[in-house]
Amino acid sequence: MNDNIILTINNKTYEYPREMSLEEVSKEFMDSYKYPIILARVGNTLKEMGTTLSKDATIEFLDLTSREGNRVHISGLTYLIIYAVKSLFGPNANIYVQHSLDKGLYIETNFDLNEQILEQIKSEMQKLVTNDLEIARLTIDRIEAIKYFESVKDYAKAGILKYNTNTYITLYRMGNLYNYFYTMMPTSTGKLKAFDLTYIGDNGFILQFPTTYIPDKIKKYEHHPHMFSVFHEYREWAKIMKIENAVDLNKVVSSGKIADLIRIDEVLQSNRLLSVAKEISKNRDKIKIILIAGPSSSGKTTSSRKLSMYLRSFGMKIRPISMDDYFVEKEETPLDKDGKPDFECLEAVDLKLFDDQIEKLLNHEEVTIPTYSFILGKKEYKEKVKLEENELLVIEGIHALDTNVLTNIKRECKYKIYLSALTELNIDNHNRISTSDNRLLRRMIRDNRTRGYDVTRTLSSWKDVRRGEEKYIFPYQDDADFTFNTGLIYEIGVLKTYVEPLLYMVDEDDEYYEEAKRLIDFLRLFLPIPSDAIPDDSIIREFIGNSCFHAD
Repeated sequence: MNDNIILTINNKTYEYPREMSLEEVSKEFMDSYKYPIILARVGNTLKEMGTTLSKDATIEFLDLTSREGNRVHISGLTYLIIYAVKSLFGPNANIYVQHSLDKGLYIETNFDLNEQILEQIKSEMQKLVTNDLEIARLTIDRIEAIKYFESVKDYAKAGILKYNTNTYITLYRMGNLYNYFYTMMPTSTGKLKAFDLTYIGDNGFILQFPTTYIPDKIKKYEHHPHMFSVFHEYREWAKIMKIENAVDLNKVVSSGKIADLIRIDEVLQSNRLLSVAKEISKNRDKIKIILIAGPSSSGKTTSSRKLSMYLRSFGMKIRPISMDDYFVEKEETPLDKDGKPDFECLEAVDLKLFDDQIEKLLNHEEVTIPTYSFILGKKEYKEKVKLEENELLVIEGIHALDTNVLTNIKRECKYKIYLSALTELNIDNHNRISTSDNRLLRRMIRDNRTRGYDVTRTLSSWKDVRRGEEKYIFPYQDDADFTFNTGLIYEIGVLKTYVEPLLYMVDEDDEYYEEAKRLIDFLRLFLPIPSDAIPDDSIIREFIGNSCFHAD
């Protein structure tokens, strides 16, 4: 048997001794990367850097500028903070990872925090990075791991492991501290140099790092008060309901009380939308246009139709308009950097026509509005519209909040609503549920149900969708008059029942196999929730079907 193996790296072949680790191999390639190599793709499979190689393979090394490497970097930084605070303030000191905020993570402490103390934590983290402390991967008996987490009073992690049927599970050790994460990890703290911490008050701070969208630097923190307030409001409600993590939700399912939770959550969401309708109704003399925007799969269609229904209940007349009907002709559609039609950019919209027609409508002039034919790739003019007295325009579109839209109309005439499916639920104290993942699961189900797309096709377009959101939607969220959370605390369990079979259809040789596997592993943490008790006007029905606002 040959003692050497052939590795293909960057389209070149190299010969290495068998059983050499990815870490050792990567040392020859580090100069080609801006940040430390943190992960590797061996064939189509992601591997931690401690993995040894026993056969010929094609390898792609990844740093934090890749989506997969960025996840590992964030998990490593989270562990680094946990270790630092316990080193400084004792074993009972802890952090609670809450949610994403301005390209970073909002984190709270269980001890008093101020700028000076946060600077201490940052200095301790930097010292640990310099010391290049090992992060060891361990295979542990699951029952023993549960006993360990119970002994350190981490009941959320102990509870999650009770829903895991594996005999052995993977823990990570940093010094004398053990932890359980749901991503792979770096091999040492020396790979975690790129971070910053910003204090924002009330025992809270932002963990910042380079991202796949801003890879060359750490973005200076910019506070988003609307988004922060909505997250805080929903977190407080989750505390009142005593459902703060996956274990809490699973207990509700196990106890047979999930239908009650669904009804309570749906009433809460409807009441919030109703309160917006009341505010608009009170200011009907001033407000002439409602503009609704949000990222993909945030529930724009259901939200706009449900809001319109509430407004009609106050005696208001509604005229819905979709910005999608104002796309430029197919041959005029701008191309992205890969030469593909870019329907996400503002230039894909016939803005001159849109602004002109909306202004004329508000002046009670008759216009022939377009309907865009995606089959023909052009606008068709069939419907003549003239607004009645006190009739309100409800406009939905990804660019609806863009300050470059409807500049010819006074700001006081507009009421802007930003939608986002924010997740108030966490996996445990140190592992959050990504809002982006939540929307991706929604989109997979809807794409499959309404368009017949498989998971791979949805995943192949997701990167472009996310890039468009970062550029054309998120920058305008602070200009909204109201930020509405379309996320539901119970929905992951419902989405699981619909999307899990689709994910299992992705073959091992598919380039998106690892992403499908990651989502399957994530969904395993949740018990399935039947959809029987979900009302037909629920936002989640927009994705799983049988919505009263959609013809399924």
